[in-house]
Amino acid sequence: MSSPTLQVGRNPESRPTGRFFGLRLKFVVLFSLILIMTCSSLSWYFIDTRRKAMTDHLEELGTILLTNTVRNEHFRIAGIVLEDRITLEQFIQSLMTIDHVVYVEITAADGRILDRHSKRTRTLSKRSPQLPPQPIYPDDRIVESLLQAPLTVPLLSRFVLSAEQTLVPEKQPSWWLLPFWVGEETLYDFAMPVLRKSSFGATLPKLSVDLEEKSFPLPATSSPVVGLVRIGITDAAAKQALLVIVRNVSLLTLLIIAAGILSAHLLTSRITTPLRNLANAARQLAEGNDAPTPLVAASYDEVGELTNVFNDMTQSLHDRNQAINMNLEIIRRQVKQLTTAHQASTAIASANMFDMNQLLDTVLHLLIDNLGFSRMAVFLHHPERSSTSIAQIIGVSPEIAEAARRLEIPVVNDGGITAELLIHGKPLLIHDVETVAQRMHPVLLELVRRSGVRSFVAVPLQSHAKILGYLAGDRGSRQCSEEDLHILLTIAGHVAAAIDNARAYAELAELTQHLEERIEHRTEELSRANAQLRDHDRRRTTFLSVVSHELRTPMTAIRSFAENMLDGVTGPLTELQHTYLTRIQHNVTRLGRIVVQLLDWSDLDTQRVALRMEGICLHQITTIVADSLQMIATEKNVSLSVAPVGSLPHVQGDRDKLEQILWNLIGNAIKFTPPGGRVAVEFCESPPQFVQTCVADTGCGIDADYLPNIFDEFSRVPSAVPASQGAQLGLCITKTLVTMHHGRVWVESRPGSGSRFYFTLPVAKPKDEPSRAM
Repeated sequence: MSSPTLQVGRNPESRPTGRFFGLRLKFVVLFSLILIMTCSSLSWYFIDTRRKAMTDHLEELGTILLTNTVRNEHFRIAGIVLEDRITLEQFIQSLMTIDHVVYVEITAADGRILDRHSKRTRTLSKRSPQLPPQPIYPDDRIVESLLQAPLTVPLLSRFVLSAEQTLVPEKQPSWWLLPFWVGEETLYDFAMPVLRKSSFGATLPKLSVDLEEKSFPLPATSSPVVGLVRIGITDAAAKQALLVIVRNVSLLTLLIIAAGILSAHLLTSRITTPLRNLANAARQLAEGNDAPTPLVAASYDEVGELTNVFNDMTQSLHDRNQAINMNLEIIRRQVKQLTTAHQASTAIASANMFDMNQLLDTVLHLLIDNLGFSRMAVFLHHPERSSTSIAQIIGVSPEIAEAARRLEIPVVNDGGITAELLIHGKPLLIHDVETVAQRMHPVLLELVRRSGVRSFVAVPLQSHAKILGYLAGDRGSRQCSEEDLHILLTIAGHVAAAIDNARAYAELAELTQHLEERIEHRTEELSRANAQLRDHDRRRTTFLSVVSHELRTPMTAIRSFAENMLDGVTGPLTELQHTYLTRIQHNVTRLGRIVVQLLDWSDLDTQRVALRMEGICLHQITTIVADSLQMIATEKNVSLSVAPVGSLPHVQGDRDKLEQILWNLIGNAIKFTPPGGRVAVEFCESPPQFVQTCVADTGCGIDADYLPNIFDEFSRVPSAVPASQGAQLGLCITKTLVTMHHGRVWVESRPGSGSRFYFTLPVAKPKDEPSRAM
């Protein structure tokens, strides 16, 4: 009987039936490509090496011939300097005997051709074949430049012999592959001037004596160049030899490639044929035949070893298939048990956690119905009483169940079954109750015997490192097994978690009830306190408003009487009277400022201030405020200035509140600056989309310990000018107004060095955008 697992695989009908792109073809193509590329590269490298060697040989030959000729003393003096035709003819004939030399040309210093010979001729015109052919010589335009340049090495020029038998300067190298087939011939033109030696003047007197006897004139010595020699060398023979090499190498390469492809074909056939047999056998296995015909190994290499291993694998699969079929029933039974455990866990999770009896009854019934147990019981541990009792039992008679619920067993570490389960947390599998009768509590042993239990399993119920009890069950007349122990261990964790959650829910419900009562009581207290706070706030606001308005009437009367007396209405005043009246006037003014600040602070504290936002020029408002405070600054001998700005964007703000901010900051600066000091207001754009204003003074400064609290209401910051201090609400009101404008205010100060108050305001939006309202 074949195993269903062996049927898994692709449908044979979905497999490609053709073998055009089989392993043999792929291997042959790959090997052929590698062989072709390798042989072609090696052949081309060999040919290119031979080509370079031939080229270097021709260039070396021309250089040696020309250098030896030019540096020959006899040739230079007799041939060039004295223009001895016989000597020139001898040298030319000796050079023309060399196979590769095509022409030789000797030119005097003045450009005259002294002598030249050429092995090549060309017809002047195809229409006039009767004209004698003309020898081939190179272009003479290079002669003038070389006669003026005292070169010591030959000048190499390349010319191509065209179809018209003319020499054309070569623009690209002619040794590429194409000229081999078209048969182009390249001439190497070696040219080198004949120079006088520096020691020539020392040998010239002796020669002049000999030449005077022969009546020959002496050469002119104004130029170091006395002549020019040109030698032309052809590469025709080299190309012919190279073409023979190319042909032979090409034939040899083709033979090697053909032999390699044939060898690859034979080798892949020897490999792919056994592999194809293996594929057919594997296809039979995939189609369900678990015992295909054994394959015969055709060789003793890796393919043969693979064939033997495949045969062993086939036999092993056949044996394993039999073992799988034998274990399928066991697996099905285990799957059923696991499914039952999952169902029990789901039932535990969905049970009512507030009813412990219902929860345990549901769990025990699931275990009996699905796992085949006959009787089951749950024992709960009571650590406060050091005892255990049966919380739920099913599968027994009502009389035994009633007796079991009244049973309470002490938990003592005496080596008994109860201690093993509840103290040491060890699961137990008891095959025969009588073998452990001495380890059981007498009352529990009597109850077990009355119930007819012969073998049972028991596992501890443990949750969060606490043993809550244990779960026990039996199978009636059958003995319990290790499998029963394992399944109960799996269920025990869920049961313990459910019991723990049920206890936690009960405790939480009780705690929640107490919390609700306390919250209700606390809410009533907070409501009464809140009502008292609202009443207190209302009374405070009313008190401030009433006090402020009631103080203004006597303050106005006091100020009027004091001013009249100072103006002399009541008659002349003594110096002491004038001093007292001036102090009264100063303190009345100070008291008026405090009243105004208290009213402003009360309005801000109760959030009754609304901002009318618009685009405002901050520099203009600052100038207006500074002008208003200029008289006070002048009276105190304090310099007040507003820095000019080139272009400052408008800010988004309330005009009245911005004036109040500037009035507070500039007024404070004047107030705490001693006579002779200065107060300056500066502007800049920082950070982006914000305008920063700085009010700097040279006053007494603020100690660093008090800077964090400078903007708090009623802050007690000591000052070097105590008489100038008020209710200390101005900076608190300033910070509140700046914050309402979405800006920021801060201070930098050191004692004795003055203070710098900064605040930022956002740049106004374009006119087409709606303005912000507070």
